[in-house]
Amino acid sequence: MLTMSDELILKLSCPDRSGIVRAVSGAITELGGNIVESQQFGDTSSGNFHMRVETEHIADPEGFRHRMQTLGGALEMNWEINRKDRKIRTVIMASKEAHCLSDLLYHTKEGKIPIEVSAVVSNHEILRPLADFYGIPFIYIPVTKETKPEAEAALLEVIKDADAELVVLARYMQVLSDRVCEAMAGRIINIHHSFLPSFKGARPYAQAHARGVKLIGATAHYVTPDLDEGPIIEQDVVRVKHSDSVEELMSQGEDVERRVLTRAVRWHAEHRVLLNGSSTVVFD
Repeated sequence: MLTMSDELILKLSCPDRSGIVRAVSGAITELGGNIVESQQFGDTSSGNFHMRVETEHIADPEGFRHRMQTLGGALEMNWEINRKDRKIRTVIMASKEAHCLSDLLYHTKEGKIPIEVSAVVSNHEILRPLADFYGIPFIYIPVTKETKPEAEAALLEVIKDADAELVVLARYMQVLSDRVCEAMAGRIINIHHSFLPSFKGARPYAQAHARGVKLIGATAHYVTPDLDEGPIIEQDVVRVKHSDSVEELMSQGEDVERRVLTRAVRWHAEHRVLLNGSSTVVFD
């Protein structure tokens, strides 16, 4: 429920045309609202317009929602309004590696990411102590080729029970089925190294080291049924030297992975990411 004291965030996407900014800002000011921050982007290649607005002091938030329903219909607009102080209900999934999970839980505890972690789900027990340290329920769902359908049914039940709005794959080393991807479309974020598609399969850092790579990086993206090809939210790279060992490359890779994933989750939770076809618009 929206109340008068809420700071609100409006984000919208629609076909680009004149008068969109005027219509939105007019609806806000007519209801007594103050625009704290406004960003917009018109993509000439797709013909789409994207906008994110932070407001305060709107006297009738529900009236604002009704106004946006009218505008949305007239302008073929996808839009949503969220309270700025509302935390996004989140389930984090991980397998054996702790770096991404640890970074997310730390920044969440420090209030630097506006999410509420309902559960940590894993196909291994090794990360249970980390979840326990932060007081987060840990749910062990083992996965084998034979039990994958049952495991995913259990996962969907966890998501339903938590009323989760976001699932984060923090180095979860299982491929999600099309069923899960479609059920949470635009609400699953994954992280992986940026060697793809050059170095696939086992020991990618060893493969990269053997080829003498000079840059390693990470990519955070939304998950779709097309493996590792969803809309990209954030990427980063770090330069490495010929003298770095495979272990040193892996250490630097883990560091860039955790930073990229944490930024992507924060931007999503702050409603700064808008889908633009097969890509994204990110308002920083």
